[in-house]
Parts: sequence; C-alpha cells; structure tokens
Amino acid sequence: MIKVGDTLPAVTLMEYVEVEGNGCSIGPNAVEAAQAAAGKTIALFAVPGAFTPTCSVKHVPGYVEHAEAFKAAGVDEIWCLSVNDAFVMGAWAREQHTAGKVRMLADGSADFAKATGLTLDLTARGLGLRSDRYSLLVKDGVVQAINREAPGKFEVSDAATLLAQAKAL
Repeated sequence: MIKVGDTLPAVTLMEYVEVEGNGCSIGPNAVEAAQAAAGKTIALFAVPGAFTPTCSVKHVPGYVEHAEAFKAAGVDEIWCLSVNDAFVMGAWAREQHTAGKVRMLADGSADFAKATGLTLDLTARGLGLRSDRYSLLVKDGVVQAINREAPGKFEVSDAATLLAQAKAL
C-alpha cells in the first residue's frame, strides 16, 4: 500500500476535455499521473464512484468550495479520481461545476487504485473493484499525507482536513 514518502504510480488516467486547448483534443485525453504531478503540489482525493450520494453531496462539493483556499495554500491542482470511464467523469464534472477548480480523472480499469493498494471490492453490491475513499497531498510526485477512510465513513478525506495539511506543508 502506498505510504508517505512514496511516489505516485506511473499509470495512465483519462480526462474528458470539453474545450480544445494546450494541444488537447476534445474528448477523453490520457493523463500520465506521475508526469502530471511532477513539479506541482497536488491535492488528490479518490471516491468509490461518480454520482454516488456521499461523493456527490459531500466529497466533491467540499473541494470545489475550497478550491481558492487550496491555491492560496500553494496547491497547484486538485484531482478527483474514481473508477469510472472518462465520459462519466466528464458528465459528473459538468453536474458538479468543477471546471477550473477540480480535475475529474477517470481510473477506468482501477490501475491507479490497484497500484496504490487503495482498492475497495464492491463486487457483492454489483459494483466490482473500486477505489477506497481517501485523500493524498502530493508534492513533486511524492506523497506527503494520506487520509484513508474506514469502510462506509467520510471523516478524514474531506477538503478541510487536506487543506489544513496543505497549509502546514
């Protein structure tokens, strides 16, 4: 399992891009996680699934609401990861109004979740292998803080907790 001091795994995530820019085409675009984090401070949080109750009502809105405070604390980008495809993450981004605040990154095959050891098996509920609910503070690709939730909980991976850690960094 990933721990403080480890580097982010070199896996490919996908991001649905609504507008052309910076050489990116509209639609799903590959994001190499380790490369995209290089030289930046990233507030990363992961959720079990897009459009699910806790994720949509509490988790994502907290990070959207505190986006400016994260920037003021030296965070370059906020990433939300979920084991969903890029099209679902793009639709969820529109619904959650994340544009310019939170990058909604798809871990469609759970490669990132598996590489970090932060998986959640929801096969019995018909949802397959998912990501645990957690947050990471990452500086130049190296994990500075990990906040992993107990099953069914939402107590330590919230925006306020990670923001306090970012301010202390």
